[in-house]
Amino acid sequence: MMFRRLAQFLPALAIPTLVSAHGFVQQVTIDGIVYMGNNLNVVTPTPSIIRLVNTNSPVEGANNSFLNCGPDAQFASLVGNANPGSQLKILWVGSTDGSYNWPRNVGPLMHYMAKCDGSCLTYNSTNAEWFKISELGLEADSSIWYQANWMSRAPANVTIPNTLAPGNYLLRSEIISLQNGMIPGSAQFYPSCIQLQIGGSQTQGPTSSEECTFPGGYSDDDPGILTPNIFNPPIRYTFPGPPVASFVNTGAASCSSAVTTSTFANGSSSTIIASSTQVQRRQGSACRSPNEDVVTRDSRNKRRHKRRLVGAH
Repeated sequence: MMFRRLAQFLPALAIPTLVSAHGFVQQVTIDGIVYMGNNLNVVTPTPSIIRLVNTNSPVEGANNSFLNCGPDAQFASLVGNANPGSQLKILWVGSTDGSYNWPRNVGPLMHYMAKCDGSCLTYNSTNAEWFKISELGLEADSSIWYQANWMSRAPANVTIPNTLAPGNYLLRSEIISLQNGMIPGSAQFYPSCIQLQIGGSQTQGPTSSEECTFPGGYSDDDPGILTPNIFNPPIRYTFPGPPVASFVNTGAASCSSAVTTSTFANGSSSTIIASSTQVQRRQGSACRSPNEDVVTRDSRNKRRHKRRLVGAH
């Protein structure tokens, strides 16, 4: 009898743990102005610039139609105002109401942008052509991922490129959780889309070879998604997807950070390994916040990422 009652009680204990083990974007701050998002499963969402997803669970599978903006992401009713050089702070939280901190600590954060065809209020992201503006991986001289900082409710920082042409854009913030990355098809994707209007009078943007679609930009067996040695130091990590667009570094101050480079025979993506060697940032990896790692590119065997597949908005 005692064991029967315990068996009935254990699932109830497990539910809060499972719910809090995933998360979503709850808040975005642009140059000090706070834009709140909605908790999940709300009946009547409040106006926001963050496209609301219907679950905090991850997207699984690189060909999943929800890979662009998250599970069943809905159009947001507001647009955030930003300019080239604007500083954004993106708060990732756990559970469905933000009552827990972000629960994961292994894997990268990457930010992409895509220009909306008309207003972002009604732009279907299945048509988006995304270009990468930043990527964040391991802390320098460490096997610790910067993602671990968000477990203490620190925001993720990203800067709008200094020379980006004005217009309506989606910003795609994506965490890839790799605690099961050694198993094919087990990487967990957490994408979230934010609607922006970029002002200013700049003129630059990506080339077509620097753009990709989601799904279409990744494969389940890409380095950085399938990571057999993710827990075997020294950790060598290859960012998936296209390189950071070359124009992103234009107009940014030069900077350096402690890394060395490591290339892979099949690598078309960034590779990063912690060390103490000082190198200058090269074109294609933005001079971003002090919390972002320097990466260099292996130009061999560069594949085209522009592959069109139909998915959800």
